[in-house]
Amino acid sequence: MSRIGKNPVAIPAGVTVEVAEGVVTVKGKLGQLTQEFSDVTVKIEEGQVIVERSSDHKDQRAKHGLYRSLINNMIIGVSTGFTKELELVGVGYRASNQGQKLDLALGFSHNIVLEVAPEVTLETISEKGKNPIVKLTSYDKQLLGAITAKIRNFRRPEPYKGKGIKFVGEVLRRKAGKSA
Repeated sequence: MSRIGKNPVAIPAGVTVEVAEGVVTVKGKLGQLTQEFSDVTVKIEEGQVIVERSSDHKDQRAKHGLYRSLINNMIIGVSTGFTKELELVGVGYRASNQGQKLDLALGFSHNIVLEVAPEVTLETISEKGKNPIVKLTSYDKQLLGAITAKIRNFRRPEPYKGKGIKFVGEVLRRKAGKSA
């Protein structure tokens, strides 16, 4: 049995979970998320979501823990939400936003303007003497991860000086430069 898949997911107060014809719908104070599922059965018992599989077939074993984790992330997302912070490390690197448009100056000949999905709350923090920070908040963990990965790929951190876009608190592997 899957160690992750066999754990039940508790449903907190203010969150409703509905299961109908291969689709799980989770509603909470922050929004609503849906997820299709196959090869497993999802049941709601005593304020908990239980994911079960009918056999030990390889596909069902693989999807057992996956769907349990997806449902858990949906419940956490609509009740508390997720936040990711990106730090721009480099001379002249700047970030600003107007509504849902993120404007990044990353040392290219032009600024990069990215339209962020309406489900994601965008905030830029610029303090004197500190690196600019882009703070993204959403109830959809998959969407949030995709957007942060896209922003990070504009200028990945390089291993010599550490310049680029990195997550706040991320530890980079640094290399020694040329030795004379």
